[in-house]
Amino acid sequence: MDGMGFFKRWLGGAEASAQRPEDRKQAPTGTRMLVVDDSPTICAVLGRMLEQDGYAVQKAADGERALELAKAELPELIFLDIVLPGINGFAVLRALRHDPLTARIPIVMISGNPQATEQFYVQRYGADDFIKKPFNRHDVTSSIGQLVRSGRLPARDLAFERMLVQGLKDEVGHAGMASLAT
Repeated sequence: MDGMGFFKRWLGGAEASAQRPEDRKQAPTGTRMLVVDDSPTICAVLGRMLEQDGYAVQKAADGERALELAKAELPELIFLDIVLPGINGFAVLRALRHDPLTARIPIVMISGNPQATEQFYVQRYGADDFIKKPFNRHDVTSSIGQLVRSGRLPARDLAFERMLVQGLKDEVGHAGMASLAT
């Protein structure tokens, strides 16, 4: 696969539009998410995917920084790579699960290692989901949708968001009309 095809797949090409309606459940706009990966490319691409869906994203390149940010910022979802410099993802996952402050934060582990043993340990240590690299937008939105459906994340109220947007449009329209009248 060429470089452009790789990034198009990551950013969610045709697969994203083929999702079933029940897979499109999202967390509320502004949901705080932490992306932990030592690859600047993965942090940038995953961060951009999440930001395009309206989420607030912070990033950490190692396990120590991930633990600091998780405790200080209390994200509502963490995407955590397994292979990290210093403290690896399994140790970060264990530490987060043993700390009462962070124990209930949903955690999605990510890894490029095809070993089934990683998935076993991810489940054993209490991760909520596992995404294999390379992943795409569909994989990310499906994982978030699964967490929403299971009640681990709140659901986005699309009708309320549409009403807010329409209210803003109406208010801007009225303000524009008032300025024309004066």
